[in-house]
Parts: sequence; structure tokens; C-alpha cells
Amino acid sequence: MNKHTKIAILIAPVLAILAFAATDMLTEYQASEKRIFVMQVQDKCDIKAKQCVLKSDQFLLSFSDADGQTVINSTYPLDTATLFIVDKSNQATSYPLGMITTPYYWRANTNLGELINQSGTVQKLRIIANIKGGSYISEFASTTL
Repeated sequence: MNKHTKIAILIAPVLAILAFAATDMLTEYQASEKRIFVMQVQDKCDIKAKQCVLKSDQFLLSFSDADGQTVINSTYPLDTATLFIVDKSNQATSYPLGMITTPYYWRANTNLGELINQSGTVQKLRIIANIKGGSYISEFASTTL
């Protein structure tokens, strides 16, 4: 074995480890960049009946309201979440949601239950859910059946 082959055998594993570390750092950096994803209503949305699910690829948010508390449940852990209740003049009232016990469940005290109490009521809502630099947003309506 000549000198060049010996050096190549010694240096190749070091270069492989450095390439692996650099690739991992690049992937982590790209994952933390700010991105915006739009969520769509899956089927229909009736928060009072607990049948309101928003979807973006494999990420799901489900909504419910009981006893003056609006609760969202997500398939991935959230960093923050804010719910907006939009009135008839298109003015939004924001409700920052607080984590219940895990980052999968969030809640806020809102007047949404009063607004969707009657059958046939349509209430416009907006949501912003943040996960590691990505923002999932949606404007949707809950129709009480």
C-alpha cells in the first residue's frame, strides 16, 4: 500500500463524519425557517357539535367549545396558538390560547359558545398556530346545524 492510499483510508472517515454533521445542521436550519401553511376545513365545520377539523397535509386541528372555553387539539405539539372571532363588520377579536397540560391541547375563555348557540348560526373564525417557525393559518366559518 502506498502513502496516498494510507492517507485516503485515514481521512475518508473524518470527511464522512464532517459531511454528516454539516448536512444535519443544514436540515435543522431549513426546518426552523419561517414558513406559512394554509389550512382547509375537512368536510364541514360545526364547533358546537365538535365536528370541526382543519387540515394541512398531515397536520390536523380540531375545535370544540364548552362552558365558555374554546379548546383546540392538534396532531403535532404547538408553540403558540391564537384564535380570532370575527364579527359582522369583519373586525376580529383575538384570544391567545394557553396550553392545557401538553402542547397538543390549547384553550381560551371566549364568548364563542354564545355566538354559535342557535341552529343555523354562521360564525367566521381565524386561527394562527405556530410550530417551530412554521405558521399554520386559516379563515373558516362554523355553521351550527
